[in-house]
Amino acid sequence: MTTTTRTSRHLSVFIDRPQREVYDYVGDPAHVPDWAPGLASSLHPVDGRWVGESPMGRIVVDFTPRNDFGVLDHDVTLPSGHTVHNPMRVIADGSGCEVVFTLRRQPWMSDEEFRRDAEAVSADLARLKRLMEAG
Repeated sequence: MTTTTRTSRHLSVFIDRPQREVYDYVGDPAHVPDWAPGLASSLHPVDGRWVGESPMGRIVVDFTPRNDFGVLDHDVTLPSGHTVHNPMRVIADGSGCEVVFTLRRQPWMSDEEFRRDAEAVSADLARLKRLMEAG
């Protein structure tokens, strides 16, 4: 029996804005290019799915339905056809919130690729914080 150890990193940022406001903004796929250009420089609806251009090429993003729990999970189908599940939450914290993204190392990723991916997600979260706190 082969056992594969998975590696995850929980990347987060505290944002001084109400949870619902951040959830509503991040939950609108049209905003993704503004705060997460590492994922997509453009994203538009096509037959109920979101299709975009990314640094990797054409991607398809499927978002979890809107909910009252702050869950913003999304699946990204890469140009290779492989789909990556991305857990994401917006958690209330007093008058602000914390956005938590779980980055999972994919089997094909080297240590360096995983490190770069974590840096890209951290940069996107920092951009989201700046955008939300600016108004």
